[in-house]
Amino acid sequence: MREPLRPSYRLARLCLLAILLAPGLSAQAAPRDRLVLAGPTAAVSFPLIHMVETGALSGWADKVEFRHWKNPDQLRVLLAKQEADFSATPVNLPAIMANRGMPVRLLNVSVWGLLWFVSTDPDVRSIADLAGKPLLTTFQRDLPALLLERLLDAQGLAGERAPRIRHARDAQDAIALLLTGEANSALLPEPSVSLLLAQNARRGGTAPHRVQSLEAAWRETFPEHPDLPQAGIMANAGVAGDRALGEAVAREYDRSARWCKAEPAECARLAHKHLDFLPAEAIEASIRVTRLESRDALAVRPALEALYGLILRHNPEAVGGRLPDAGFYGP
Repeated sequence: MREPLRPSYRLARLCLLAILLAPGLSAQAAPRDRLVLAGPTAAVSFPLIHMVETGALSGWADKVEFRHWKNPDQLRVLLAKQEADFSATPVNLPAIMANRGMPVRLLNVSVWGLLWFVSTDPDVRSIADLAGKPLLTTFQRDLPALLLERLLDAQGLAGERAPRIRHARDAQDAIALLLTGEANSALLPEPSVSLLLAQNARRGGTAPHRVQSLEAAWRETFPEHPDLPQAGIMANAGVAGDRALGEAVAREYDRSARWCKAEPAECARLAHKHLDFLPAEAIEASIRVTRLESRDALAVRPALEALYGLILRHNPEAVGGRLPDAGFYGP
């Protein structure tokens, strides 16, 4: 006959059972067949590529792959078709999706600076010098265009003083226009600026110079909200409910982002394998000048809400008409 368990033993077993069943502490689920990490031609994607190349998520999926998207419209299609599980994204896109009822989450913000004003005009040394002059950009409806609009308004560059905005088809088109002298000044993202400077160095001619980063101008113009969250990693609807997986992705992304900043040449070599249309030296240069700093979205919620609130006052549809709910932030 079994001896009855003493109360202290029963209590210990109950505590162990509660720990095993607690959310986030249970055993890891069986690996998924595949995970797709997607991203644009920008430093925000380089840690994702490092994660794929180093097998950082091998315990979570049998196959992990990187998928490149060229513009936010392509990303929207990938997300709608559930063809990307996690993606680098402008911070306003997941807010739009969440406010439309899709259960997506913004895991982190990792890019806080990637946009630069560049010019071949030696008289353009600040944004104020662009008053009334042509300004080339590749952005029309997306987050950088919204940031540019708010910045120019706050700087008093409106009406007759507003730069004359001209839209290029894409970054390659913008670079070609600058190199041939058909445009003098532009707002471009990294690594397009580093690519422009590298190509110009090989061609000779009037050298473009970095006028100022949009982020530096933003800090001067909005000192009460100096940080400018621009891009991060989102969990799509199909995986957003798996908190353990989201935490693993955020954790490994942070490790990879730190490695990329510490080893820009090696990171560039890995990124070039997936983005072979970009020279490795341009990728490395872009890593060195981009503020790549992974921070949990919940921790930087005040900075995100400050940006969302500013957009809401002028372009409410660009964040889905309201601030996202609390459950939107963090893994």
